[in-house]
Amino acid sequence: MYEDVISKAFEAMKNAYAPYSKYHVGACVKSKDGKYFLGANIENSSFGATSCAERNAIFNCYSHGYRKDDIEAIAIVSDGKRIGTPCGICRQVLAELIPMDLPIVLSNGVETLVTNMNELLPMAFNSEDLV
Repeated sequence: MYEDVISKAFEAMKNAYAPYSKYHVGACVKSKDGKYFLGANIENSSFGATSCAERNAIFNCYSHGYRKDDIEAIAIVSDGKRIGTPCGICRQVLAELIPMDLPIVLSNGVETLVTNMNELLPMAFNSEDLV
């Protein structure tokens, strides 16, 4: 069902720059109008400056004028031995920038899991907490 976003995420993973961890990640955000926005993890020797694939993909999507209601799905893939899930920073970013029930497809090429932010980050801190 999500073969298109998974395939494009694996294509994006080819552009990962991961000389330190050797852990390659790709992501693909699919908009409701059928456009795809890709991201790959880009590491830096100053590890705090590293940027994850899913943040790169969602920021790419937003940079093109799309917003959370325009997004149909996101796939996040890796070359790990088990399915990789978003790190804490990415979970917080995604909790704000995608619908909480949006399908998030995770795969390592062997296993695939479909989840959402409600499952990955229950009781998320968001803009409603700032009012």
